[in-house]
Amino acid sequence: MRIDGQCHCGAVTFQAEIDPERVSICHCTDCQALTGSSYRVTVICAAEQVGLTQGAPKVYGKRGDNGRIRFQHFCGDCGSPLFTSGEDGGPDDWGIRWGSIRQRGELTPRRQVWCRSAAPWINDLQGLPARPEDWSSS
Repeated sequence: MRIDGQCHCGAVTFQAEIDPERVSICHCTDCQALTGSSYRVTVICAAEQVGLTQGAPKVYGKRGDNGRIRFQHFCGDCGSPLFTSGEDGGPDDWGIRWGSIRQRGELTPRRQVWCRSAAPWINDLQGLPARPEDWSSS
């Protein structure tokens, strides 16, 4: 599937060819801290499948719970997380952050990882009160 996306401010844009079956949720504590949320959603791919079309992200490395260094690619202007990559390369080494993808509505997660770190309330969201105007009429 051909996708495209950008950071929040639009300074960094990209295109990629991905397999929609490779969308995953990660509940690790690094992803929670990185996103400021309960989990992170990523499309796994190889570096060759991703191409920048405008701008260039800033990158830093951090050692994860598994002992490996992961490089975080983000917009230097707005801070939006865009990609992750590792030190070893390979077909499963890059990840595109789901929130940066324009076609994200077509990309449903297919698996979860690091579930032992999942927020204990993660499966109980259906019971939370919601404003009626926030629901789509379609």
